[in-house]
Order: sequence, then C-alpha cells, then structure tokens
Amino acid sequence: MDLGIHYASFSHPEWDRRLADRLAGTVRIADEGGISLFTVMDHYFQMEMSGGPGEPMLEGYTTLGYLAGRTERIRLGLMVTGVTYRHPGLLAKIVTTLDVLSGGRAWLGIGAAWYEREHAGLGVPYPPVGERFDRLEETLRICAQMWSDDDGPFEGEHYRLAETICVPRPVHGRVPVLVGGSGERRTLRLVAEYADACNLFTGEGPAGVAAKLDVLRRHCDDVDRDYDEIRKTILWFGDPVAEPDRFAREMEEYAGLGVSLAAVMPPTDDPEGWAAALVEQALPRV
Repeated sequence: MDLGIHYASFSHPEWDRRLADRLAGTVRIADEGGISLFTVMDHYFQMEMSGGPGEPMLEGYTTLGYLAGRTERIRLGLMVTGVTYRHPGLLAKIVTTLDVLSGGRAWLGIGAAWYEREHAGLGVPYPPVGERFDRLEETLRICAQMWSDDDGPFEGEHYRLAETICVPRPVHGRVPVLVGGSGERRTLRLVAEYADACNLFTGEGPAGVAAKLDVLRRHCDDVDRDYDEIRKTILWFGDPVAEPDRFAREMEEYAGLGVSLAAVMPPTDDPEGWAAALVEQALPRV
C-alpha cells in the first residue's frame, strides 16, 4: 500500500506569512520520506464545510508547478480538477507542461465539478449536472487525442478543436488519468472507459468501497476493459498518526479489496510535523 498526502487546507496559524514555507516544507518531507503522491484541491474558493471563501485557497496548477520545483520523486496532482475550470485543450497543455518540467511526475485528476458558489462568485459557467458529465467525457477524449499521434481536429457536442497539437508530449507518452468520485451510473462508467485510476471516499468504510468496486467491475465487463488495469485509490478520513492501529487495520482490509494507494489529509496546525510522523510511523506499517 502506497500513501499519498492530500493537502486540503492552507488555514494553518500565520498562514498569511507562512503559507508557502509550510507547504514547501511538508512536500519536501513527503518527497524525501517515500510518500508516493502529493495532491492539493482544485477550487477557486475553499469549501464551505472547511470554512468557506474567506479561508485561503491557491490555484491548483500554479501550486503544483511550485511544488515540482521543490521535489524530485513524488508524483503531483489535483484531487480533482473540475471539468468546468479550464478548456480541455488548455487543460491537456497545462498538465503536460507540469509533467515535462517535473520529469514525468504529473497525474491528471478530474471530475464533473460541483461547487456552484465558486462558479457564480467568479463568473464561471456552471452547466447542469448532465451536461457537466457530457463535458467530462469529451474532455477525457480530448486529452487522450492530444497525447496520441492524432493531432487533427476534435468535433464534439460541447468542444471543437481545429488542431490537437501538444508539443512536447508527456514524458511517458501520456499522463495517468484519475477520475474522482463514486457515482455508480456515470462516474464509474467513465473510469472503466477512460481512466487509469479511480479515487473513492471511505465514509462508509471498506464495505462501502467494496460495493463501489463491484460496480466498477461490472462497468469494465460491459466495455471490455481489464478491471485489474485500473489503479484503485482512496481518500481516507482520519488521522493515521493519532489512530495508528485503526489505520493499519483498515489499510489491510482495503488492500484486500485491491486498493493500492490511500491518501490522507493533514489534520493539525503543524502539517510539517504531522508529515514527519506519518513517514516515520504510519508508512512502515503499511
């Protein structure tokens, strides 16, 4: 089982003076300590459940570029990009740039978007949910085409590109794609058709994740996709440092389901100290 850190909040003490230093310190500890993936959110505003728009929130890909320059090994991504945030052709170019400049360490995490307030607040169109999923599927197809040998046009219902040129190409030919979310009808179907990885929440525990993975397996059967090709990842809710026995026990259960990466969130006012404890205590156990 690999571990990832999902840095979901910048609202630590003295954030107005120490935000960048604390973020850089945390990712360096993760990079040097063997954490596999470091992600931040892709939001314009902080989520209301985490304090709302008055709390600090950084733009996602600018942040990842900053982190790429301060690390050497750890993979970097957003958990996850809303399909409404960037035109898909530009998104493919942005994540490719991150991949090239980081030496092949980018992930493209993407979903259908959901936070209406931030869209209205900054004047970004927010289509109905069905259209957002249609746009998500077209975006996945556009990214795949831009990372292929086909640099011709793309004609979709929502997006039309005259040329899908992307030079330089990603370091390994393409960027791994993670589709976030657990919707059984469309989200997991898109995972089966287009993604290299899924990310599931663990609010209902291992039984809930097992049920979602069963749905994913059925979708894979429907589209003739090898279920085992898809990497299964989770966002675990809890503190591995404060609850080491529970964490190790549940990770064993999730590993038995085929989950190979668990992302956890710094829960304290000292993310650097927490990351050091995570590397020293939790990582060896899993």
